[in-house]
Amino acid sequence: MLNRVQKRNLTKRDYVTLSSMIFALFFGAGNLIFPLHLGQLAGGHWGIAAAGFLITAVLLPLLSVLAVCVTKSKGVYDIGKPLGATFAVVFMVLIHFTIGPFFGTPRTATVSFTVGLAPFFPAKYQSLALLLFSAAFFGLAYYLSVEQSKIMARVGKLLNPLFLLLLVAIFAVAFSSPLAHAGSTSATAAYQTAGFTNGFLQGYNTMDALAGLALGVTIVTAVNFMGQTDPNKAAWVTARAGFFSMAFEGLIYLLLILLGAQSLGQFKLSDNGGVAFDQIVNHYMGSVGQAILAVLIITTCLTTAIGLVAAFAQDFHKHFGFLSYKAWLRITCLASFLTANVGLNQIIAWSTPVLMFLYPLAMALIFLSILSPLFHQSSVVYVWVVVFTVVPAVFDMVAAFPAVVSQSTFGQAMAHVQSFLPLASSGMDWLVPALVGAVFGTAHYLLLQRAKTSTGMEVPMKR
Repeated sequence: MLNRVQKRNLTKRDYVTLSSMIFALFFGAGNLIFPLHLGQLAGGHWGIAAAGFLITAVLLPLLSVLAVCVTKSKGVYDIGKPLGATFAVVFMVLIHFTIGPFFGTPRTATVSFTVGLAPFFPAKYQSLALLLFSAAFFGLAYYLSVEQSKIMARVGKLLNPLFLLLLVAIFAVAFSSPLAHAGSTSATAAYQTAGFTNGFLQGYNTMDALAGLALGVTIVTAVNFMGQTDPNKAAWVTARAGFFSMAFEGLIYLLLILLGAQSLGQFKLSDNGGVAFDQIVNHYMGSVGQAILAVLIITTCLTTAIGLVAAFAQDFHKHFGFLSYKAWLRITCLASFLTANVGLNQIIAWSTPVLMFLYPLAMALIFLSILSPLFHQSSVVYVWVVVFTVVPAVFDMVAAFPAVVSQSTFGQAMAHVQSFLPLASSGMDWLVPALVGAVFGTAHYLLLQRAKTSTGMEVPMKR
C-alpha cells in the first residue's frame, strides 16, 4: 500500500495534524490521573515533584521518539536488535504486552469507566456496567484502528481536538477560582524529603517511555502515509512533530499537578487521581461537569487505546506473520477487554513491578540508541550496559510487588542484597551499574577499534 503513496512536502497543517496525533496517542488514561494524584501527594512541594515527573513522563518519551528517529527504526524490535534478534523479539513482546493487553490498554477502559461513568451507577451494578462499557469501548477501538491509513485522521483531526477543548474548559473554571494556594497545602511524608525522586518514579506509571518505543511503528506508518517514505525525511518529520507534542504534554502535566495540589484545600488525599478528578469537576460544575468529564476521559483514553492496539497488531503481524494485522488486532482488543474487568486498582498494583523492571532497560536502550552513532551501534556497548542494568532492575521489580511477594522470604532476601547497591533506597539502584556498564562497554569498543586498525578485524556491529 505504501508503494502507492504519493511523495510530497508537508505543510504546517500536516505538522499540526501529526503533532496532534502523537500527543493523542501518548496522552491517555495514566496521563490524566497520575499527575493529578502526584499533586495531591506532593502538596506544597509540587514544584520539585513536577520536575522529577517531567523527566520520566515528558523528556524520556521525547527521547524514545528521537531514538526511533536516530536509528531509523520502525518499532521497538529495531531498538533492541543490536543485542540480537532473540533479545529484540523478547523485549518487543514484553513491552507490547505491558503497555498493551496486560496493563496499559485495559487501563484506558477502566479509567474511562471509573472516572467518567461509575458515578452514574449504583455500587451493585458497577461490575456489570464495566463489563458492558469495556466491550463497547474496545469494539469501537477496533473499528477505528482496523484501517491503518485512517488512524491519523480519526485521532489527530477528530478525537484529540475534542479532548483538548473539554480539558481547557475544566482548567479555565478551576484556575479562575482555586480551591487553595498550592504552596500552602500539606505534602505526604515521602514528598517532604524526596519530592524529586518520588516524582521521577511516578512518571513510570504513565508508561510513555515504553509507549514511545512501541508506538514508533504507528507513528512512522502515519508519516509514510503522508508521503514521507524516505527514512531520513521520515525521521526528521517524526522528531519535529514529536518535540511539539511532548512540549505541549509537559504544559498540561504542570497544570494537572498544580490542580491536584490545590484540590487539597477542599478534599482529602484520594486513592487515585481518577477519584480526585471526579471530585474536582463535580465541585465546580456539578452534574454537567460529570457529563463533560465522562466525554473528556473516554475521548482521551480511546485515542490512546487506538494507538496501542494498532501498534501491537502492526508489530506482531510484522514479526509473527502467520496471522494478519486484523487478526492480531482482534486478539489484543479481546485480551484487553478481559483484563479491564479485573479493576483499576488491581491493574495498577500489578503493573508497577513490571514497570520497575522494564523502565531501566528501556531508558538504557533509549540513551544507547541516541548515542549509537558515536560507537556505530556496536553490540558490545549494548551488551555491557544492559547486563549491568538488568540485575538491579530485577531487584526493583521484586521490591515493588504486592506484599504476598515482596514480604515473602524470597522477597526479603532480595531486598537485603539490593540494600548494598548505591541509590537503592530511592529506587534508582540501576543507574550506577548502568553507568559502569557504559564505561566497560566503551572501553571494550575502543579496544576492538584499535584491534581493527592494527589487524583489519571487524568490530561487532548491529546485527
